[in-house]
Amino acid sequence: MSLRRILITGAGGFVGSHVLPALTAAFPGAALLATGLEAPARLDITDRQEVDGFFAGNQPDACLHLAGISAIGAAKADPDRAWAVNLQGSLNIAHAILAHAPQCRMIFVSTAEAYGASFKAGAALDEEAPLAPMNLYAATKAAADIALGALTSEGLRLLRLRPFNHTGPGQLPNFVVPAFASQIARIEAGLAPPELLTGALTPERDFLDIRDVCAAYQAAIARFDELPPNSILNIASGRPVAIGLVLQRLLALATQPIATREDAARLRPVEIGRAAGNAARAQSLLGWTPRFTLDETLASVLAFWRSEVK
Repeated sequence: MSLRRILITGAGGFVGSHVLPALTAAFPGAALLATGLEAPARLDITDRQEVDGFFAGNQPDACLHLAGISAIGAAKADPDRAWAVNLQGSLNIAHAILAHAPQCRMIFVSTAEAYGASFKAGAALDEEAPLAPMNLYAATKAAADIALGALTSEGLRLLRLRPFNHTGPGQLPNFVVPAFASQIARIEAGLAPPELLTGALTPERDFLDIRDVCAAYQAAIARFDELPPNSILNIASGRPVAIGLVLQRLLALATQPIATREDAARLRPVEIGRAAGNAARAQSLLGWTPRFTLDETLASVLAFWRSEVK
């Protein structure tokens, strides 16, 4: 597969900061077009005319579409913006590909949150599980997932990825692991009292290291042409862990005793008890399996926040 230009939307975000160096190393002969509102090249995906002009002028061979409102709280705070970015922005990119770069491979990064109520069955879900979102963020991503799938009948070359929870250095503390790690780092530095605030600790989540997620995205680009048309792949470990256990492991790395207290403001009105994914299809088609342990991931996040508070 010849790749001259690879577009990464949302490159200024958490995942983009990790995937850019990974793709640079994996595809040394390709030019990386990194775009976003705060990336090397600014691109507002909600502006249809701007997106059209970008694709007409750059003609990418592959597009890793990361751009989006990625936090549940941020989507809830500004629903109109979430729909405009996550749904309409994704459609703007797809239509621009069809109009100006029809051979471009579109890799849409959806989310396991879109499975929502389907997790109530308790089993590790594969890609055949119904999309049943339980919050606004998940609804916007599920809508884009479905709408893009429909465009394959018009010639869109599409791969949909549904990653489960992933974390690593640089992720903002509106996600659970950096929320814990940043508080520990501040307490250790004497910037906060020795009490860590938590949300619900009983839910179980399928956590991945950002390095493993980047490896999956790299494999998806490299093997796109070998995949069945309009493929959907879960990116998951298949090993859910209780959030309380994640907290215990982080506290074990702390340099001092730290108490914990549940904070009502951090509780979700609707909480999924157990979310686990079956990634057998990605393992088979991409040759991908997670390599990093949860303890390695947690140590990297805590080290990042210790350096930040300094």
